[in-house]
Amino acid sequence: MYPSKTLNGFIRWSPNLAYAIGLIATDGNLSGDGRHLSLTSIDRDLLETLRTCLHLGAAIRPHRGGHGSRGLRVQWGDRYFYEWLVGIGLTPAKSLTLRPLAVPDSVFADFLRGCIDGDGSVVVYADWYHTDKNERYVYERLYVTLVSGSWRFLDWIRSTVHRLISLKGSISARRAEGKNPLWTLRYAKGESLELLRRIYYSPTVPRLTRKRVTAEPFLRPLGHAPARPVGRPRVGWVYNRDAPRPP
Repeated sequence: MYPSKTLNGFIRWSPNLAYAIGLIATDGNLSGDGRHLSLTSIDRDLLETLRTCLHLGAAIRPHRGGHGSRGLRVQWGDRYFYEWLVGIGLTPAKSLTLRPLAVPDSVFADFLRGCIDGDGSVVVYADWYHTDKNERYVYERLYVTLVSGSWRFLDWIRSTVHRLISLKGSISARRAEGKNPLWTLRYAKGESLELLRRIYYSPTVPRLTRKRVTAEPFLRPLGHAPARPVGRPRVGWVYNRDAPRPP
């Protein structure tokens, strides 16, 4: 155990702490002074959740980022908590150097949910590809992604998920001229469904509301179609045939 005023006592692994570590690992910052930590977001409820998870009294304040972007930030000082984070693998200026962290398997789902809320996405879109066969074949597609400048970190996430729940995922790179590659870990189709059900194992776990709302329909059992669809099995639901078609 490690003393910390952040957690009003000693640092012990818990679902709330693991979620907060996921947020800090992906979207947070450890100052170079060895004491201060911060998290910046456009979502106030995410920062409120972080404050609750870590028992923080620090205020949420407006923050201006690079390129004139505006957001909100919570910043606080805690040398013991800072040192504990370094001990499990976090470092200042971590965007390209982030590496595997010492996160227990028992709370890895909470940690991963924090990572996705910090720098990931739950993406749903309409697939109109098979409407030439039948106008009713319009499906909702689902992807869960996590983005990082560190391939090593994402490969550790993917390997741990595969070890714990046998999902493979895939990692791809986006390269812009003169810049370091940006890596994306993606889960699609049935794997995305299983991953969401694992990380949202309870309706009361800490989470970013808008991503949980996007995931909500996919946490319910799928319905049954009156007939087998054409082609390979689909993940998702058939839309109303009168739904407006995108340009």
